[in-house]
Amino acid sequence: MSTAEATREENVYMAKLAEQAERYEEMVEFMEKVAKTADVGELTVEERNLLSVAYKNVIGARRASWRIISSIEQKEESRGNEAYVASIKEYRTRIETELSKICDGILKLLDSHLVPSATAAESKVFYLKMKGDYHRYLAEFKA
Repeated sequence: MSTAEATREENVYMAKLAEQAERYEEMVEFMEKVAKTADVGELTVEERNLLSVAYKNVIGARRASWRIISSIEQKEESRGNEAYVASIKEYRTRIETELSKICDGILKLLDSHLVPSATAAESKVFYLKMKGDYHRYLAEFKA
């Protein structure tokens, strides 16, 4: 087994471990290493799903936070609590920055490595659906 294969296998294993520990940011890091390995070619179905689960959990937590904070912001605006509204807006902006960074990360990975290396129709569809999902997530708060 080559060093690249050992590293790939190790990163997949570590991603599974991170998933069990609910450490999704680290899961993303491990799966990005797998996806960016130059001689990887196409990801396996398992690797593709691990990458998707990792990003889905990382983005899902921020999307939930954003919805909650936006709701609180609306309530405080309707009550006329301008002092709180300013703080809430600042906090919401911080969450939006995190959301943008996460979406930009997966979209770049999809464009630079995953979509170009996808040979099977199933893989291409999977990645293009992911692209659509992450563009939708961006539109949720940028619109």
